[in-house]
Amino acid sequence: MTATHSAAELQNLAERVLVAADTSSENARPVAAALIAAELDGIATHGLARLPFYADQSARGKVAGRAVPKVEHPAKAVVRVDAGNGFAYPALDAGIAAALEVARDCGAAVLAVTRSHHCGILGHHAERIAREGLVSLFFSNTPAAIAPWGGRTALFGTDPIAFGCPRPNAPPLVVDAALSVAARGKIMVAATKGEPIPEGWALDADGNPTTGAMAALGGTLMAVGGSKGAALALAVELLAAGLTGANFGFQASSFFDSKGDPPGIGQLAILFDPRAFGGKGTVAHCEELLQAMLQQPGVRLPGDRRLATRARLEAEGIAIPRTLFDELTRRAAHGT
Repeated sequence: MTATHSAAELQNLAERVLVAADTSSENARPVAAALIAAELDGIATHGLARLPFYADQSARGKVAGRAVPKVEHPAKAVVRVDAGNGFAYPALDAGIAAALEVARDCGAAVLAVTRSHHCGILGHHAERIAREGLVSLFFSNTPAAIAPWGGRTALFGTDPIAFGCPRPNAPPLVVDAALSVAARGKIMVAATKGEPIPEGWALDADGNPTTGAMAALGGTLMAVGGSKGAALALAVELLAAGLTGANFGFQASSFFDSKGDPPGIGQLAILFDPRAFGGKGTVAHCEELLQAMLQQPGVRLPGDRRLATRARLEAEGIAIPRTLFDELTRRAAHGT
């Protein structure tokens, strides 16, 4: 059974859950907003289902719920943020604000975030930058899930990549893709329900293809595109963790429990001011390609379904499992 609630009501509930778990109100606000944004886009695996994990980690100190991000400018076009093993969202808020100013001044900027945590839907951060008129490429590593091509032991995370580009008179174009064939969250849901997973999603601990969700969780996920995807995951690890000094995927603890040290992963973004590259008409020129795509029957732009879902759920409200709502209500009143 599900219960439908407004985004504002769920935002308030999520903030109260986090504050009850020793997260500062300043940090609870952007964390809750990110989870609600995922729900509005119909991506429940990155929505309120994550909140109990976040709350437990804050309560037990695996994530520093009261951390204050430290923003530095080590070079003219570089913004570095130490998230202090706190939540990624406040760190990214601070870093993006600073990087936007640098990119407008220099034409481009690089944002590096270290000692960070799960950053949710990476495309949302790229979308925010695009709404400010800038193009961006975003990278994040995650705890280990993918083995190097030919190997059996996971070293790389699912390591999402996102791209955002502003459009004239339209919502930004956003491309967001993890480098595993399927999200670990989907496999966890299948394991909970005792259901099999499709072929090609994962390998078991011995490196054999499996349709068993529990075997997959004990093994590795398949990289999208095989060896090419595994190579891209290597590149993301070096960009998001190597350059930032953060933990590589194989060094990071799980996002899904409160055991061990903080994950300490990293994010890296490159921001481009289109006017510095092609003048005032750059965004309009980019739109020519998108319009050429849309002239072909059956073609849609990446993100179109997501935006349609967002508009619908903003009007109708968000349906979440009643058991989850009841758990969050209890946590808000009594803590973890």
